Parts: sequence; C-alpha cells; structure tokens
Amino acid sequence: MTRAGRARLGLAAAIALLATVAALALAARGSEPERPSGRGSDSWGALTPSPLERTEVGAARIGDRVYVVGGYIASGGTTGRLVRYDISEDRWTELRPLPIEVNHPGVTAAGGRLYVHGGNLPAGGQGEPKSRRLYRYDPAGNRWRRLPDAPTARAAHAFVAIGAKLYAAGGYSEHDFQLRKLEVYDTERRRWQRGPAMPTGRNHVGATVLGGRMVVTGGRPGAIAGGQTTVESYDPGRRRWTSLAPLATARSGHAAAVAAGRLVVLGGEELGEGGTTIEQVEVYDPAADAWGPLPEMVTPRHGLGAAARGVRLFTVEGGPQPGLAYSSALEYLDLGR
Repeated sequence: MTRAGRARLGLAAAIALLATVAALALAARGSEPERPSGRGSDSWGALTPSPLERTEVGAARIGDRVYVVGGYIASGGTTGRLVRYDISEDRWTELRPLPIEVNHPGVTAAGGRLYVHGGNLPAGGQGEPKSRRLYRYDPAGNRWRRLPDAPTARAAHAFVAIGAKLYAAGGYSEHDFQLRKLEVYDTERRRWQRGPAMPTGRNHVGATVLGGRMVVTGGRPGAIAGGQTTVESYDPGRRRWTSLAPLATARSGHAAAVAAGRLVVLGGEELGEGGTTIEQVEVYDPAADAWGPLPEMVTPRHGLGAAARGVRLFTVEGGPQPGLAYSSALEYLDLGR
C-alpha cells in the first residue's frame, strides 16, 4: 500500500474512533440528571433528587447552595435533618442536624447564615406542641447555635429576613389557628420586639421578600380546610401592612419566592373530599397589582421548600398528595426577564 493510501486509512480510522467516543458521551449524558444550565426561560426541568423524602420542610438559599431542614420524613415521624444542595454542581450533602426535631418550621437566611424558628414538636395530631425556639446555623463551621426564644410558640407561619432583622408573622399556636402576631428579631441586638399585627390571621402561609417588604400569601384560618387567596405586605420602614391583589387560586401549604425580581407563588393543597395538590403557578406584577399564570408544576406538592437564584426558581421535597405524602423531587423553573 502506498504512503498516501496508508494515510487515508489512518484518517478514516481516526474519524470512526471519534464518532464512537462522541456517541458514547452523548449516551452517558442522556443517563445523567439534567444540569442547571439546561433549559430555556419559562420552562420546568428536573435535577438530582434530594437524598430525603419529606414534607412540611423549610428551605432557604445562601450563596450557591440551598438548605432544606426539618419536616415529616417518609421513614417515620418528625425530623431535624439538614441537607444542602450545591446549585453549580447539582449535588447533595447531608449536614449536622438541627438540635431539635420540628415540622412546619420557619426558615430563612441572613448574613450568610441559616435561621430556623418555631415549628411543631413531635407529638402527633393537630395538638402537637409548638416551638418558640430560634436557631442559627453557620455553614462555615457546620454548627448550630440556640438564640433567644421568641415570645410566641408557633408553626406554619411566615418567617423572612430583611436586612439584619427576622420577621415572624401568622401561623398557629396550640390554641389559636389564626395568629396575627408579628414579632421581630434583631440579629445584632439579639432581642425580640413586637410589631403591628397582621390584618388577617391564618396558618400554612407562603412568605417572601419583595422590594424590601415581607409578603404573606394564602393560608387557611383553621386546622384543616379553608385555603385563602389573601395577600398582605408589611413595610418595616413605615411599620404598616397593606393588602395586595388576591391570588387567582386559593391555596395553603404552599411556597413563595422571588426569582428574576418577580414574586412567584406555587404549590399547596386543597383539602376535604376529593382534595388534591395544586399545580397552578402564579406570578405577581407590582405595577399592575395583579397576578398572572406561569407554566404549571410538573410535580404539584404541598409542604415543599422553595428558593431562587437569579432567574431560576427551585422547588424541593414536599407532599405530592394532600396530607402525609412524601417526595424527594427537586425541580426548577426558569423565568424570562
């Protein structure tokens, strides 16, 4: 064979080898979980599921990581387990658990630390004792620290951070399902103060921060039934509550978060005969004071955690059916700007 013939044969073999390698790489990628850089705007995608199947959890983001804590766990009872999702690496890590076991806790983040407040203590049934404790988690040291207890023991409430202050509103206590109390914890002075009461007492609410104000969405007035469309906003500077346009869908046990500067409410449950979880997703337009639709959830859930980074909204764990049902799902929605 001539030198030219041998060269052509070698080139053909190299091309065939490259094609085989490319095909194997594509097949491998097809079996892997979808990475965060995957989808376009206004579409849902799935990521690596949580290592735990839970419901009635709390979640918050710190930097490139989402922390999920507490809840009812599928293996039985209430838990204090804490897991972390690394957004850039699509990977989960289990961390030091919360010192107590709680479900329906309030969870938020401020100053690079995670805060967990209140929740139901293990007991079973609607008579579960409530916690008034406040804990702070330091990611750098993987350590928890107990801070001063809140004046009111509560669960299924709004709990957000604005600047150096934490705001707890609504929820339910052992004797009151329509708490209106607003209590504010100053992380610098390490003390609680009372704020003006929320106009509409309710539990199983959604809560987030939009434009420096706490927004509390939906909820229910009693132990089980009665999803609401109520939306109320609290301005810390003016110490004043304001009613916003109601949700299009009455819901409780849902989640709220801000992605791409847009307030999104999703999930929850409709209880009673023929009850179901809620697939509708709503986005708020502050200029028009109106709600509009977004793509429906792939896995509708209640008792789920939600967090956002940039245009990406994450939903994690929660119950795919009303009542005690469990999921490890981690799904995301990309919002167009």
